[in-house]
This record gives sequence, structure tokens and C-alpha cells, in this order.
Amino acid sequence: MSLLAPEPVIYLVEPYGGSIRRQNPNTPHVFWDDAAVTRGDGVFETILIRNGKPRNVERHLERFARSAEALELPVPDKEHWLKATEEAVADYVRERGGNPKEVKEAKCTWTLSRGRETTGVATAWLTVRDIDPDVRKQRDNGVKVVTTPRGFVADPEVPWMVGEAKTLNYAANMAALRWAREQGADDVIYVERETGRVLEGATSTVIMLKKGGRMRTPAPGPGVMAGTTQAALFALAEKEGFKCKAKDIYLNELLKAESVWLVSSTRICARVTHIDGTKLATPENEAEIKALISAAAR
Repeated sequence: MSLLAPEPVIYLVEPYGGSIRRQNPNTPHVFWDDAAVTRGDGVFETILIRNGKPRNVERHLERFARSAEALELPVPDKEHWLKATEEAVADYVRERGGNPKEVKEAKCTWTLSRGRETTGVATAWLTVRDIDPDVRKQRDNGVKVVTTPRGFVADPEVPWMVGEAKTLNYAANMAALRWAREQGADDVIYVERETGRVLEGATSTVIMLKKGGRMRTPAPGPGVMAGTTQAALFALAEKEGFKCKAKDIYLNELLKAESVWLVSSTRICARVTHIDGTKLATPENEAEIKALISAAAR
């Protein structure tokens, strides 16, 4: 049995509405001077694929467009990207047996780069690949987190800041995750150094449950990106009778909450079991909340 992960499906997408074509994963497709490589100058979205279908896709399309606009990149054509995603997912399913219900989950990542320095023409591609087994473990077992300042402050008074764009420049986030693992944790939650105001996870949105069915998340803005999974969760939770609100949250509130969760498109949800070494109580409604978030992701 091969220990290598199955190869991803890669499609090159002409960002100005041209061709969509399959790319051999063993053949390079990014040039040496592409801004995605040399500057991290581009945007991306990661979408959950479940039973052969992209989930929560409209919210991802909206954020993808907002991110591109913030970086003055070509506006992604909705139908163009959906068609490319549909073809890539169909290839992925077919190459893994052909039954979408048996290929339960995958992740699709859209990437839009400023392109080659020598041409100034944007480049774009998408990949469909398996979900990391560690992500599934975190759904089942929860996560230990450590808190840390982000290391920079997104200032709303600075006109060129693009803190709310989902950019390719994730080097600091990955460094934060490596540091967390060195501390014996799984993830980080960023907080403001001076105030203890909660921002977000390295690759996730923070959700807090309080007694009385109150569901809270940090208000989007400088240092906090609006989450697609969080938006879907709030829409469903409100129908189920929860009182949902985006507002400032502080670290001491997390420690006293009924439960704390990290949510994102492919991880879906992971309950925070420890914060800075302090064990959080297991809520009686853990299964209910997990099922609610999973349903929202679908």
C-alpha cells in the first residue's frame, strides 16, 4: 500500500475569463517571478467539498471578490470559478471511485495572484485535495490553544491596510501555529496585548457560547476577518432560537464561557478544551452545538 497522499486535482483558471484546463500536479505552473511566490501578493479561499458539492459557496465567492477588490486584482467572475470548481470536483470524485457519497469530504482552494512581474498579468488556479487527518482529529477531540498578540496592529486610519482581505501572506500565522505546538498546544487565539480583546484564530473564527443561548463572535474589523462559516452558523442558529451577536469579546469572558469553538470551512468546528493551560469545562450541549455547526457548514 502506498503511503503517499493521493495527488490533488489542479485546474488553471484564466482570471480574465479565458480557458479552464487541467494541470498535471507534477508539472510546474507558477513562474519564478510570480508575485504569489515572491511577495505573497494575492488572495485565496478554501471551500469544503462534501458529497461532491462545494458548501457555503456564495459566501466564499463574495469574500473572494472583496479580497480581490481590496488588492486591486481582477474581479473573479462567479460563473467562471464555479465552472472550474465543478469540473475539478468531478475529476476528483471520478478518480476516487466515482461515487460522491463515498468521497465524503475534500477541500477546494481558489488562488488568485497578481501574477508575473515581467508581464503584469494576473494568474489563478484551484486545487481539490484530501482533508488533512489532523483536521478530523481536532473536530473529534477539540483543541488546546495558547493566546498571543498578533505582532502588529491593523490601523483603520491607514488607507492601504488590507487586513480584511484573505491574502496569501500567511507566514506569520504559520509561525504562530509552530510556536503553539512547541508549547504543547494545537492552535492560537490572537488577543490585543493592552486590552485582552479577542481577535481570531490563526486560520479560524472564534465562537463563544454563553448561558441563555447567547452566541458571540468578535466583531469583524481591523484584526478580525469576517468568517464564512461563522456567518452560516449565525444564520442557522438564529432560526434555532439562539441570540447571536458580533461584538467585542475579552479573554476573561472566554475562560468563563459555557463553551468556546474555533470554526472554519474545512475544520468545520473544534471545541477549545484548554486556554493557556487552563482546562475548560465540557458543556452539556457539546453534541448539540457540534451538530449545529456541522449543519451550517452543509
